[in-house]
Amino acid sequence: METALRLIAELRTLVVQQAHRIAEQDKRIAEQDKRIAELEEKLRKDSSNSSKPPSLDGLNKKKYPPKKPSGRKRGGQPGHKKHERTLLPVEKARLVVEVKPPSCERCGKKLSGEDHCPRRHQIVDLPVIEPSLDEYRLHTLECACGHRTEAPLPEGVSSIGFGPGVDAMVGQVAGIMRTSKRTTADTMQNVFGVPMSLGAVIDSQHRFSKAIEAPCAEALVYAQAQTIKNADETSWKEGASGAYIWVCVTSMVVAFVIQTSRAASAAGVLLGAAMGILGTDRYSGYAWWPAALRQVCWAHLIRDFRAIAERGESSGVLGKALLAEAELMFALWKRLRTEELQRTTFQVYMRPVRKRVEELLLQGTTDPNPKTARTCKRMWKLREAFWTFVRVQGVEPTNNAAEQALRFAVLWRKMCYGTKSFAGSQFVARILTVHATLRKQNRDVHAFLRAACEAHRAGKAPPSLLPDSAA
Repeated sequence: METALRLIAELRTLVVQQAHRIAEQDKRIAEQDKRIAELEEKLRKDSSNSSKPPSLDGLNKKKYPPKKPSGRKRGGQPGHKKHERTLLPVEKARLVVEVKPPSCERCGKKLSGEDHCPRRHQIVDLPVIEPSLDEYRLHTLECACGHRTEAPLPEGVSSIGFGPGVDAMVGQVAGIMRTSKRTTADTMQNVFGVPMSLGAVIDSQHRFSKAIEAPCAEALVYAQAQTIKNADETSWKEGASGAYIWVCVTSMVVAFVIQTSRAASAAGVLLGAAMGILGTDRYSGYAWWPAALRQVCWAHLIRDFRAIAERGESSGVLGKALLAEAELMFALWKRLRTEELQRTTFQVYMRPVRKRVEELLLQGTTDPNPKTARTCKRMWKLREAFWTFVRVQGVEPTNNAAEQALRFAVLWRKMCYGTKSFAGSQFVARILTVHATLRKQNRDVHAFLRAACEAHRAGKAPPSLLPDSAA
């Protein structure tokens, strides 16, 4: 009997130990499952379901199915719209030659008369570039008293050895063409015949930056006051520390600012006081802007919806439903853009879409997956900013305008790895502002830069970047 009781006690102890071990193993398995799920989600992240840029997608990125061959030859197809070279005004021609056929190419009979609309054929060439050079010989004469006096430069003649045209070209080559200081010096020497040391290039760039300072400051104030604008930011590097380049895009003016912070205060420097409607992504640095005056980018929302869908289970069902509503929304938006729908009709069609999206987000706030629940809670709080484009004409559902404006800066960052000083960052922000703004207004960039440098040398008011001044 005692042996049986002892055996029962031992078995009971063993069962308890096994139960503890199983509980510990279950806990460890759950932790490992959670860790594996997190790692798998990280591996699935690419530019389609996260904020990662396409350059980091790698070779394992999901490929779209290849298109079926159309059977047509490569190149332009019959009947396509031609994109021919634009002819320059005839007043700019150095030589105008009237060429008439002497005889009929069919029967050989002599021809006479006029063609009132002849085909124009232009040959554009570049002349050999020779820089203009002015030399001032400053004589030094000795007085009877023994003092030697050197003649001063004539009034209005700069003591700087390079004219405003050189500063304008250095700024354009170094900034818009994004070349290094050494390449800029080589270009000035080999293309324009102006020998410059690296130090001279740097000094010229500083003068150029000062010349466009006032127009850029004016452009920033103008952009802040617009009723519809878009903003975005991306990383930059200034010296050994990190920085961020911010952009504010309006219909006619684009303003860039480089700051060492990505906080809401930095967004305030770019945007000023909350005024008008602002298109952005979901970054919390813009949370101080009223949701009723904000448009959240739907391209970024779709990334989040896709990330939710790829988690499977209840999150997968929720994410796929949200993606379906987003697809319907963009189909309706396309019909509005092509004037297939009137805005009032579009607004009516969007009401059930909005209702379903918000119901799905509310459902997602209690999803078993904590990441999905957290994302949906954040979206739910910001839901009012999802639909501003439906209510206000001229507002886009995406933040593409700001992202496209930043691409030039991103390519610059990849080529030169940022700037070495605050002055260098100011130069970058200013030349980006000038270049992007003048392109929007279809204005001559080099003419503006030269006029700005000439005005700076003469102590006069620089040209303006505002659209009203384009005329």
